[in-house]
Amino acid sequence: MGKKTAIIHSAIEVFQEQGIEKTKISDIVKRAGIAQGTFYLYFPSKLSLMPAIAEEMVAKTMDIVQRTVDDRAAYSKQFEQMVDAIYEVNREYYEIMAVIYSGLASTEHIREWESIYAPFYEWISEKLEAAREEGAIRQSIKPERTAKVIIGLIESTAEQVFLYAHRDESEADRQKEEVLDFLSHALQFKTVKS
Repeated sequence: MGKKTAIIHSAIEVFQEQGIEKTKISDIVKRAGIAQGTFYLYFPSKLSLMPAIAEEMVAKTMDIVQRTVDDRAAYSKQFEQMVDAIYEVNREYYEIMAVIYSGLASTEHIREWESIYAPFYEWISEKLEAAREEGAIRQSIKPERTAKVIIGLIESTAEQVFLYAHRDESEADRQKEEVLDFLSHALQFKTVKS
């Protein structure tokens, strides 16, 4: 693991344990096993870590979603698998997500959010485009815009459950059902014959 990655992983751990406000750079570098000066080669401040932490979590989320979604399944099933995977990431990493949101919201780095999510938006947009071309969803879909709406919908409902509702699994199931019902109506899934 490189020094920059060590800093990011250490920061995640320390932020989770102590909170952003109480964490000092010295705490992060001690956990990472590097000199404090090395920290500043990569990041000018502890809050400047937030985009890197967000990138790490988006990459992890994409990896889990891509491994979960079966490309051979019907598109409605693929989106169900995507919802399940994103909910699972939010359930498992809710503390890190809280750190990211509070850290990004308290800095000018919130503007970087769209670029951090760009690969995820693109992947979903490609799924939507393929589904549209096959006639599996409504033809009026705008894949690039709809991908952002879908991610926003899934993540915000997962956050409502796991960040604010104390990780209530039955509430998570109800929210997922509602999200899937909404997506089904919005995308108008159709069965496509092979």
